[in-house]
Amino acid sequence: MLSRLNNQIENFWEYISGPELWLGIGSAAFRIILILILAIIVVKMSKKIIYKVFKRPNGDRAAPIRISVRRENTLKKLIANVISYVVYFIATLMILDNVLGFNVGALLAGAGVAGLAIGFGAQNLVRDVISGFFIIFEDQFSVGDYVLVSGVEGTVEEIGLRTTKILSWTGEMNILPNGDITHVTNYSMTNGLSVVDVNIPYESDIEAAEEIIEEIAKTLPDKYDEILSVPEILGVQSLELSHFVIRVVAETEPSLQWFGERMIRKEMKEGLFKQGIEIPSPRLVMYSRDERANVLKKQREQE
Repeated sequence: MLSRLNNQIENFWEYISGPELWLGIGSAAFRIILILILAIIVVKMSKKIIYKVFKRPNGDRAAPIRISVRRENTLKKLIANVISYVVYFIATLMILDNVLGFNVGALLAGAGVAGLAIGFGAQNLVRDVISGFFIIFEDQFSVGDYVLVSGVEGTVEEIGLRTTKILSWTGEMNILPNGDITHVTNYSMTNGLSVVDVNIPYESDIEAAEEIIEEIAKTLPDKYDEILSVPEILGVQSLELSHFVIRVVAETEPSLQWFGERMIRKEMKEGLFKQGIEIPSPRLVMYSRDERANVLKKQREQE
């Protein structure tokens, strides 16, 4: 019994210390590294080809494939990701089959049966992939767009088949499953509209105030490229306790309406102040008992 055990230990030691095992391990490791290196090279070359296909020659607006810049950025990242998934999946199969000696056909058949069973519990994953396909196919939004999606507002950084990444203006990266995207507000597809309410005290004349505002508005498109047209005065919007409100609107470049509003407020404040019209402050009128009695007495006499 002991001699048999000693023989097994000696045979095992000879096996692990012999050159055949380590040559086999070294050969397998070399082939694995070689396959991975080739996969990385294929992925990088594919990405270069993709970016070359979408490259805009000489900085022109036209590209070899005539699509918008928004859609171009989305398709570049999406195609690059799909190629990466496919290449690394093929590399994994090659390692399992040619290096490790697994029967890939049997593994795929077993994976198909297991996938059918798992599929019933992976409905959310399927929903995310289908939703991602329709988001890209219908061009609901693209990389670089400023959007409001499922309560998250920010710039689209990446659109995948399963998730979408949105960077908030305060720096947070939000990762949303595509299946949860049911309502999209895209601020980048059309020009924006800046809406500014200018408060004017009642002591000022309406027509004079509108003339001053109009003169200021004429200078804004030359000062700010983001403002595409001369702001339009819509007239008196409302009457408040201490002032009336004049509404001004202006067309801006997509997703820059908030910038336009800030610049219009700034210019209006400075221009009106130079013309002697100050921003109205809240007012509170108070009467003493004697004064109120006199006021009521005068009202009765007038009646």
